[in-house]
Amino acid sequence: MQQQILLITGWGGGTALLNPLQQALTAQGFRVELINIFNATDAQVMQQQVEFARQFDVIMGWSLGGQLATLLVDAIASQYAGYKTLITIASNPCFVAQADWDTAMPQATFAQFKQSFAQDPILTLKRFGFMVCQGVTSSKTDLLQLQSLVQPQPQSLLQHGLDLLENLNLVTKLKNYTGLQYHLFAEQDVLVDCKVAAKLQNLAAKFLSVDVLQGSHGLPLFHADELTSKICQYLQKNPPTGP
Repeated sequence: MQQQILLITGWGGGTALLNPLQQALTAQGFRVELINIFNATDAQVMQQQVEFARQFDVIMGWSLGGQLATLLVDAIASQYAGYKTLITIASNPCFVAQADWDTAMPQATFAQFKQSFAQDPILTLKRFGFMVCQGVTSSKTDLLQLQSLVQPQPQSLLQHGLDLLENLNLVTKLKNYTGLQYHLFAEQDVLVDCKVAAKLQNLAAKFLSVDVLQGSHGLPLFHADELTSKICQYLQKNPPTGP
């Protein structure tokens, strides 16, 4: 039976940035649906997304999308006792450093970014795109590819996304999740330190696996084939079991 994947994009660029990964997964026989980030602090919006996500076998997300995917599988488990396979890509469960999770962006750095976005959103988004591509020798050509796919986003949605990145701490949810979870990181990522992989393993969650690949934060855009290969290997060994 064809496995169905819900794939959630990251902050700032829209779903087209995940087209390469969607195409690579579809070529391997999966049905993949893309959705944009959403305001998970709005209870009605969140519940609508939970009901939609229940149709899928695998809930997957990139960066902020990985945090949103975590919220969805946790809600499905608590509301319906259904355990979806969670896959996150270049996603830190706590993006901004907190007392119990220091492998993250310093609070002062994030506050500066947030202030910059409030003053000049267009320039800040351009800078963010550069950060997504940083860390590898192909960053200049990667940036051109990223810019060709970026879709304009409502400023209110981007603001809600920044609030989520600032405040979400999902470490305990991952530690307690008893469904399958697989977290992929990029070794040259300048936004999410790949050391997060080791920290997640130390949580000793029941069915948690991690992998680190070569590449920048833009892993699903620039390394879609390698990412798909890892995801396929994982899902073949660990087929989704939840309703």
